[in-house]
Amino acid sequence: MDISLVIPFYNPGPVLRTTVERSVAALRETGAAFEVIAVSDGSTDGSEASLVGVAPGIVSTLITSSNRGKGHAIRMGLSQASGHFVGFLDADGDIPPEQLVDFVGVALSEEPAIVFGSKRHPHSEVVVPPIRLLYTWGYRGLVRVLFHLSVPDTQTGIKLVREDAWSAIAPRMKEERFAFDLELFVLARELGFESIRELPVRLDKRYSSTISLRTTRSILWDTLKIAWRHRKAGRALRQG
Repeated sequence: MDISLVIPFYNPGPVLRTTVERSVAALRETGAAFEVIAVSDGSTDGSEASLVGVAPGIVSTLITSSNRGKGHAIRMGLSQASGHFVGFLDADGDIPPEQLVDFVGVALSEEPAIVFGSKRHPHSEVVVPPIRLLYTWGYRGLVRVLFHLSVPDTQTGIKLVREDAWSAIAPRMKEERFAFDLELFVLARELGFESIRELPVRLDKRYSSTISLRTTRSILWDTLKIAWRHRKAGRALRQG
């Protein structure tokens, strides 16, 4: 198996089937051997039923009983993955699944530890409202200060990770929500997996200009928890 793709979802409605079908078509175009694992993060809209009959033998569905977060759903899916590269794509269709062709091509030809989509890449096609851009700049600044990461965009929802890197990283992962992606990069660096490859993305929808106060607090809290955990682990390692 070359590629295992996880598509986490929570009450996505009809777009789920479309995203999965387009992902299957894109991965077939690469010529790679692949599987797609759709994971319901406690969905209550019955959207998993829309996948019945989609690419039998290629697409499988996992269902969790409660909504615990995108990171938890991805980890559940990747625990069942068998690909040389494992990864994930957001279910909402904002990132066109056809972009998987480029990601798989780079992964299999260059063999980096991580291939990630970045809205900050100069060739990305993204329309972001000014207030959302301000939030993004602020968060990137916080990440630089706390982690000294050179990754320009940790949060875009399309990534592929080489299996040996994921096997080393997975047991150390704690985050279940938004900060899952950030922790992935922090752990990859700590474990010596520094060969990462940034690719441009195109978004099919215009970003919303609003972010709820609850979401903002959650993002900041999870980010600070990662910083505390990994600094504590670093001190313990130095003292040991």
